[in-house]
Amino acid sequence: MRKIIHIDMDAFYASVEQRDFPEFRGKPLAVGGSPDGRGVVATASYEARKYGVKSAMSSRMAMKLCPHLLFTYPRFDVYKEVSNHIRSIFARYTDLIEPLSLDEAYLDVTDDKMGIGSAIEIAKEIKEAISNELNLTASAGVSVNKFVAKIASDFQKPNGLTFIGPSKIIGFLEKLPIDKFFGVGKVTAKKMNQMGIFTGMDLKRFSEMEMIQHFGKSGKFFFQIVRGEDNRPVKPNRISKSIGVEDTFETDLHEYEDMIEEINRIAEKLFKRLEKADKFGKTITLKIKFSDFTQITRSKTFFTSLDQLQEIQKQALELLDKLDLQEKRIRLLGVTISNFANMEPTYEEGFQLTLF
Repeated sequence: MRKIIHIDMDAFYASVEQRDFPEFRGKPLAVGGSPDGRGVVATASYEARKYGVKSAMSSRMAMKLCPHLLFTYPRFDVYKEVSNHIRSIFARYTDLIEPLSLDEAYLDVTDDKMGIGSAIEIAKEIKEAISNELNLTASAGVSVNKFVAKIASDFQKPNGLTFIGPSKIIGFLEKLPIDKFFGVGKVTAKKMNQMGIFTGMDLKRFSEMEMIQHFGKSGKFFFQIVRGEDNRPVKPNRISKSIGVEDTFETDLHEYEDMIEEINRIAEKLFKRLEKADKFGKTITLKIKFSDFTQITRSKTFFTSLDQLQEIQKQALELLDKLDLQEKRIRLLGVTISNFANMEPTYEEGFQLTLF
């Protein structure tokens, strides 16, 4: 059995800002967005989260929930520098490190460099090093696979450490609310609720074939993880070939203005992910699923990377403008960026090369 640790920094951007600027400490803080209601919150401090403020929320909604909310611009160069220090701490214990973003990573410590032998002790030492060297807190999940370790890291936030051993995994997952399962989003959770699935125990009542019939390829994944089965290795050279955001709507879109609003919102969320991963690409892809479940994608490739929010929004809307959407109702919209810097181009069929 593997020994896997998932480390997740606590409110990373906001915590760095509160560390560096005393006037933000102990106060509700939003990184990203602005007090005039424009933009989207990238990260909220725990003081702000008590009011319901969370990432990807519009500044306007955040201000309604917390009128005395403070705002600050993100400093991604600082966050990246801190992230590099954190990864250097990880490297003291193992070379099997799979970063997911600037603020979280999987570690395989089955054979740790220091010969400590205990994943729990290693997680404690990593948390202490982050606290002592960076004056920040992290939460850790420890288990025998990636899926359970990730859920465990979120279980006692902030500054938590949760170990879920082999004998406890099944019982833990059976009691876990379905919306706490990593990979189950709002739309999937709603569909599961309609099927009478509210906990892991409910999920286990369905056969693998039934899950595949209802959820496609994801159904097999759900069938396995609720039984604690996850054989994915920690991949130290994990490379993202694309980063995208998509949203399925409870009510189909048919007004063009609503489509524009949703694409702009999705692009904002996508831009935050690109900044967080420090990756910008040359290809933008618009994905549309219609009410009859037919799906199309349209792409455009440039000579230089799209590294500005306004440009991503503009190009996504231009792709939308070229489609005949009369009498069409849209169930899903998505925007993806690929062809990252220093990677070979992966032009999709039907791409358009644009000259500046």
